[in-house]
Amino acid sequence: MSGRSRAGAGRTGGGTGSSAAGGSSAGGGSAPGSWITRPPKAPKPGRLVAYLALVILGAIVGTAGSLVQAAWMPGGLVLALLASAGLFIGSLRATGSQLGVACSAVGWLAAIVLLSTGRPEGDAMFGAGIGPLVFMLGGMAVAVMCATMSRASQPGGGPGRLGG
Repeated sequence: MSGRSRAGAGRTGGGTGSSAAGGSSAGGGSAPGSWITRPPKAPKPGRLVAYLALVILGAIVGTAGSLVQAAWMPGGLVLALLASAGLFIGSLRATGSQLGVACSAVGWLAAIVLLSTGRPEGDAMFGAGIGPLVFMLGGMAVAVMCATMSRASQPGGGPGRLGG
């Protein structure tokens, strides 16, 4: 009885032949899960330049936001957070991946951390108060929200959900 159930298992989709979901594993076809075992492709040089540009742009927006939020307290804080949100959403749309948001967020965070540390004389870019704290935490929250947003569907693509 156990020999018969083993022989039948190969015909129900558990064997090594072709299946409806993944193609043939014998020969040069793409077997299910073969993308896991392939080595990753190197990114294109244009993409690397774009990611580097996003890091630099993130540092510029972080520096400008640090200056603006301190200069005009209620309106400057809102303007700085909107500029940060625009940067993160724009980097998501431009690259189409969360890595673009991460690159701009790294530049933004590096700039505000460097500006928040004081010099030995006691000078610092950020003053005491709630404004700089809201700018730092709010900007990081916006970066995380943009990084976890769903991507827009591609033109001519099917429905986003399986089975629907």
